[in-house]
Amino acid sequence: MIIDTHCHLDNEQYLDDADTVIQNALNEGINAFLIPGADFKDLPRAIELSEKYDEVYFAVGIHPYDAQDYDETIMDKYVTHPKCIAIGECGLDYFRLPEDEVEKEANMALQKRVFIAQIEYAKKVNKPLIVHIRDASNDSKKILLDYDAKEVGGVLHCYNADEQLISLAKENFYFGIGGVLTFKNARKLLQSMLKIPLDKLVVETDAPYLTPHPFRGKRNEPVYTKYVVEKMAELLEMSPKEVENLTTQNAKTLFKELSSIN
Repeated sequence: MIIDTHCHLDNEQYLDDADTVIQNALNEGINAFLIPGADFKDLPRAIELSEKYDEVYFAVGIHPYDAQDYDETIMDKYVTHPKCIAIGECGLDYFRLPEDEVEKEANMALQKRVFIAQIEYAKKVNKPLIVHIRDASNDSKKILLDYDAKEVGGVLHCYNADEQLISLAKENFYFGIGGVLTFKNARKLLQSMLKIPLDKLVVETDAPYLTPHPFRGKRNEPVYTKYVVEKMAELLEMSPKEVENLTTQNAKTLFKELSSIN
């Protein structure tokens, strides 16, 4: 049994065949799926899938690239849904900041404000966070610590191999490991993952993105989590079944609503 803790099944790339993608994964032992909230406009599709499939859950939140669209009244509208189990994906992403210094500072400030707002919101509704960090480890870690995000904990989605973030394991944070682990140039992640406590590892795809080897270049799907599990097992000197059991239990500990999934 595998739980894909981060897959964008509401993405337009699955508009015509989401049912087939989900069924293929179920047939291969992927027993639960969590759709992160990245853009409010995709939420209706995420909810539709979660209501159609017992195994599909969703989160509500806004990606840092869309921070300007953050609206707590929209969060309020969806957060009480029984299949909404997390807040995010929220966080900081400095990869595509404006070149103009004034615009750059304004964008960074906006991302920080919205990230903090979602941390406070998660604490208010008592749901864990799905955290996106790209080229922003220092600021992200400081915000998570300064605003007591450990009260709800969460997952560092698509863990970026920055070892300074590993200390967040003591702050009730888990680490999402996906297809990047299978890439030939992933040496830093291979080394960093081995330093993460075993009880803080979870599996994800970030589908349709970051497709693992040997399918790079194709659309990613939850069924490909098994390749991530196999690579983790190799590195951890465990069997794939042991990694499945470990990461599934970790996901159930983090996301309480998943505890009944068999």
